[in-house]
Amino acid sequence: MTQLKLLIDGQLEDGDLSMDVINPATGAAFMTCPRASKAQLDRAVAAAKAAFPAWSKTPIAERKAALNAIADVIQANAGELARLLTQEQGKPIGDATGEVYGAAAFFRYFTSLDLPVKVIDDSEGRKVEAHRRPLGVIGAIVPWNFPLILMAFKVPAALLAGNTMVLKPAATTPLATLRMAELIKDLLPAGVLNVIADANDLGGEMTAHPDIRKISFTGSSATGAKVMAGAAATLKRITLELGGNDAGIVLGDVDPKTAAPKIFQGAFQNSGQVCIAMKRLYVHESIYDAMCDELAALAEAAVVGDGLEQGTQLGPLQNKMQYDKVMDLIEDTRQHGNIIAGGGTPDRPGYFIRPTIVRDITDGSRLVDEEQFGPVLPVIKYSDPEDALVRANASPYGLGGSIWSSDLDRAYALAERMESGTVWINKHSELAPNIPFGGAKQSGLGVELGEEGLMEFTQLQVINMAR
Repeated sequence: MTQLKLLIDGQLEDGDLSMDVINPATGAAFMTCPRASKAQLDRAVAAAKAAFPAWSKTPIAERKAALNAIADVIQANAGELARLLTQEQGKPIGDATGEVYGAAAFFRYFTSLDLPVKVIDDSEGRKVEAHRRPLGVIGAIVPWNFPLILMAFKVPAALLAGNTMVLKPAATTPLATLRMAELIKDLLPAGVLNVIADANDLGGEMTAHPDIRKISFTGSSATGAKVMAGAAATLKRITLELGGNDAGIVLGDVDPKTAAPKIFQGAFQNSGQVCIAMKRLYVHESIYDAMCDELAALAEAAVVGDGLEQGTQLGPLQNKMQYDKVMDLIEDTRQHGNIIAGGGTPDRPGYFIRPTIVRDITDGSRLVDEEQFGPVLPVIKYSDPEDALVRANASPYGLGGSIWSSDLDRAYALAERMESGTVWINKHSELAPNIPFGGAKQSGLGVELGEEGLMEFTQLQVINMAR
């Protein structure tokens, strides 16, 4: 592949700087990537600002046609994009291919939505209408765990609403996004979508930039707090989809053999590097031993390897910093719980950790209380479901959670009182473009996806007319 470039004002250009991109399956650099300077960021914002008046007035049917054309191109180049995604992110090629197709589907979904004028009052003395206007330039900051699908949480909604954009992928996973930008650059007017890459040094510049009207950020709660602080001076709109410490509560009427594979998938997909992964599992004492045994067997059987290798089920952690954090948690856990599967690393280069199951552990240990964001699952015994719910809700996070039971009414009664933005019953981690997604407590502000997610990229304007 020829050297990738930045997309600024409809033109592909080299970065003023450059950086290496590491393949986490080897721990070695495999490609050099353009890196934007502050001046290039400023030009990207200026291009988006200049493109906004015309794009915001473009008929929504034309904006929808552009989104469909983007989806077509993403889908037509799925093989190339998926391979890049696996090389920079680490996930198995099948999962990467699914992510690419998912991104295309999210673009298509938003073309099914509209922004109609809502009549609030149409009485003899007055008429009141609610309009949805675009905001202006949107800054979108995407993390490294799902570079393309999380991009597609933001870009199609923002563009459909009539905004223009500056998109910044994570420093460790810029390649598939930059390649996508090259492929679609002629499908939008110049400046409508600008794509840059950085070395984690331009996020603060974006959040403070006076010409960016909204930041849509997905990432850690700690960084989300910095985004919020940086946006405060200009009172930017913000959407923050942040970290989670999702709890699953398994009631005593569950068959461990049936539920364990679904729970394992909910915890270990993408090697646990999922904001809504199940990160702590509360299991009733009557089935605790059996559930631990089933999960341990699944962990031992999992095929861990390079995402490009056939048969790989779980790839490496995406970067050295995250690898070191998870290994530190595992070492700490040896003092507080019983590791019954995993806990080690394969004898090969790269940032690999075997899927790890920990039993005989409880709240107050780091692995239970912190978000591990890796392939380690603590399994906690309880006797009273009400106590398990209290412990699940004690976290400062509230992104997702799940209740598992053969009695749906019983599960629903608990789900209603779970303090999280999404609660699943007898499943975990399911998302769809038409289902609103957002966090409670320190897991975020605002909503993505669905009609509610589209509205987040608009300004409500009320027109109140006397008659």
